[in-house]
Amino acid sequence: MTVATLADVLRPALREGYAVAGLVCLGWEDMRAYVAAAEAEGAPVILQAGPACRAHTPVPVLAAMMRHLAEAAAVPVVLHLDHARTIEECRQAIGSGFTSVMYDGSAQPIRRNIAETAAVAGMAHAAGVSCEGEVGLVGYAGGQASQGTDPAEAARFAAETGVDALAVSVGNLHLQTGAGAPLDEGRLAAIEAATAVPLVIHGGSGVPPDQRARLARTSRICKFNIGTELRRAFGDALRQAVGRDPDRFDRIAILRETEPPLIEAARRIIREIGPRRGRDGDAG
Repeated sequence: MTVATLADVLRPALREGYAVAGLVCLGWEDMRAYVAAAEAEGAPVILQAGPACRAHTPVPVLAAMMRHLAEAAAVPVVLHLDHARTIEECRQAIGSGFTSVMYDGSAQPIRRNIAETAAVAGMAHAAGVSCEGEVGLVGYAGGQASQGTDPAEAARFAAETGVDALAVSVGNLHLQTGAGAPLDEGRLAAIEAATAVPLVIHGGSGVPPDQRARLARTSRICKFNIGTELRRAFGDALRQAVGRDPDRFDRIAILRETEPPLIEAARRIIREIGPRRGRDGDAG
């Protein structure tokens, strides 16, 4: 059984100089592909259920699906609730078997964000579950603007909430369909100087791959969230599968063909940021 918490996988990442991929899930096919990719790379993986996923599939069902995969996996697998906006969402996820919850109070005034995140962290830790918070605001490509993380607020937030990981805004954006502008490494360095908590980059699909790989090795960023990049890989594979035989209607047969390209796309990301592999192929 390799069900893990966020703290379980981020502590070694911080110590050994790599990052863990937080892969955004929408259904069974991508969950299964991501675990297969992690096993092939000999690396841990974080399966993430965000708001869109939860709107489609109930939280207890998602937890059961992820746990089924994690319990059979040969690598650590984290069951992570992403971007919860209420304490009740976190409570339900913890009760359903998620091993990590991200409470997103980033749109709230800092005092309220700290108070509510601290409440979630306390509840999570009492249940043996990890908690991620966010300070600053990560915006959306073509939508809501970002608010960069203030290093002093990051230090206060980490100290007063007790979170296991801290999502920061340093030029990253959600929903970028290609590599965007590089992250602001000056702001990142100031945040690192102010707090020792493992850092998280949301909107990792938009970070230039060379910077993503380098920061995974040289900074306190221990988790990159990747969604759009993999959704595009799935969409491309699905269109090709449907186009190969327009008369085919069995969705299981069609969806099965999306998994090999999705596994390869996820492997590439995990290899880029994850633990270095030894000569014998093992991570290390």
